[in-house]
Amino acid sequence: MEKTNQRLPRSQPEAQGIRSEAIIAFLNGIQERQLELHSMMLLRHGVVVSEGWWKPYASEVPHMLFSLSKSFTSSAIGFAAAEGKLSLDDAVVSFFPSEVPNELEPNLSAMRIRHLLMMGTGHDQDTTNGMVESEDGNWVQAFLQAPVEHEPGTHFVYNSGATYMLSAILQKVTGQSLLSYLQPRLLEPLGIDGATWESCPRGIHVGGWGLSITTEDIAKFGQLYLQKGEWNGQRILQEEWVAEATSKQIANGDGGASDWAQGYGYQFWRCRHGVYRGDGAFGQYCVVMPEQDAVLVMTGGTNELQGVLDMVWEHLLPAMESSPLSLDHDVQAGLAAKLQSLTLQPPQLQQESSLEANISGETYTLEENKHQWKSIAVSFEDHHAAVVVVKAEENFTLILGRSSWNEGSTRLILDGDKRVFASFTWEQQDTLLITIRFTETPFAFTGTLQFEEGKLVLSLISNVLPDKTNVRGQRVGLEQRKE
Repeated sequence: MEKTNQRLPRSQPEAQGIRSEAIIAFLNGIQERQLELHSMMLLRHGVVVSEGWWKPYASEVPHMLFSLSKSFTSSAIGFAAAEGKLSLDDAVVSFFPSEVPNELEPNLSAMRIRHLLMMGTGHDQDTTNGMVESEDGNWVQAFLQAPVEHEPGTHFVYNSGATYMLSAILQKVTGQSLLSYLQPRLLEPLGIDGATWESCPRGIHVGGWGLSITTEDIAKFGQLYLQKGEWNGQRILQEEWVAEATSKQIANGDGGASDWAQGYGYQFWRCRHGVYRGDGAFGQYCVVMPEQDAVLVMTGGTNELQGVLDMVWEHLLPAMESSPLSLDHDVQAGLAAKLQSLTLQPPQLQQESSLEANISGETYTLEENKHQWKSIAVSFEDHHAAVVVVKAEENFTLILGRSSWNEGSTRLILDGDKRVFASFTWEQQDTLLITIRFTETPFAFTGTLQFEEGKLVLSLISNVLPDKTNVRGQRVGLEQRKE
């Protein structure tokens, strides 16, 4: 099938009834509140009116969506239902007779596909950990073995395991993986190329997370839903499915000022202001504003998720007028300059330290740690430094720019070979500060190495993950040299 509309059309904000000042105010608000975004793309009336990437993040690089993946999984179920391959009222246990418990509890027996979609499975807690930790890698069986404390459809619990089950059911009835099934139905018509999706140990796409695509690809998906399932004048998704999936199917709180308590659809969240969204951990958003005929996409690395949406409601939502606005070339130039200047700078403290000559190339053995790092060595050059870490008998080398980004790739810290931008600076004469940005993900890590008389203390923290590592090290051969 020939791909169409590879790139969305572009326009100026005022031509689509949006004041450039409001977009500048939004970007300033994000900066002032120190909300780490990696990209944003705003669409109005089907065209892109503003877009930006905080360097070193870039337009052509896919970004991990985390739970924003769920909305794509939901769409696959919509396709399968339209094709008669399944019904939302099918019992979940009917697809997996060999994994069902010997004694079938009434609540599990009553669970339907629609309950998986609405996060109303009846579980009291997310089933994901139990599935991921199952020794045999049979996530389906682990899900079906979990106790179901409530009648399905009556109790909301955000449950990525439920989305995995949607993927497993889809693969069961179609014989295709989730991504393969979506390829001709969704990805090719929208011109989404190069999508990847993580799989469970048994080769089923995880569904609830794990999809990676670009910011513009997410925007196309949001625009498809805004257009009620039509694309380039052709029906892609059934309009009834779009309406049902994005409507409140179950209560998830008492409303109020939280955009996580406005109701939940089929893997879509309801928001205030008549808005709905797909979203993922650490700031991955596809916000659809039907009343404004607008879509806003953002990727990021922040835990202040409500804060990001508050900036949208404060600055962007009220700035959308029904008619085109007069052009102010100075303001437009200011917005263009602002978007061009978006960057997440590497720390730039002390350029160098007199300690470099003494420690360059020296290896430090590390005490036992959860990362399984056995030793570390840093070698300094004029414009960069090389960090060599021995992890489980394997050497990993990472090149750091001196107070600047150096692009590379590594399997250190995160699973799989990941694109990174890395830098170093000196926090103090004896304290080296390292920054590593995994730009296909929300994750960035800051490491400090404090050196003192043949010893070091290594600390490693994440921008969004709560855990912190502190490890002590000893210079190799120090005692021998003293003799």
